Amino acid sequence: MRTSFAQFRLPLLALVLALASTGCSSLPPPTNELSGARQAVIRAEGADADQYAAQDIGAARSELEQAQAAMSDGREDDARRLALAAAADADLAYAKSRDALVSAELNQRRSEVAELRQRLQTGDGR
Repeated sequence: MRTSFAQFRLPLLALVLALASTGCSSLPPPTNELSGARQAVIRAEGADADQYAAQDIGAARSELEQAQAAMSDGREDDARRLALAAAADADLAYAKSRDALVSAELNQRRSEVAELRQRLQTGDGR
């Protein structure tokens, strides 16, 4: 007696569906994303983000806390999404802080140049 393809179709379909469903949940835990978010927050804090980008660093800290809570609750997709958002907000806070610091330094140098020009024009050599 010959076996037909129809006899294998249902078990084959079940196997394909089982493999597909396990493939969707095979992402590793978002430990790298959480670590990256923590490092981004620390980097922003080191650049005085609390002073120059308080709202952005606050959002990053909040998202990082939420990501850690989601990870503890086993909600890895939420943890991953929140960790990536935290890292992005922390990077934005870092960039804004660096911009503010560089702008302040530039303004200081311009002021020094203007003062030196004034001294040269008036002959004040102090």
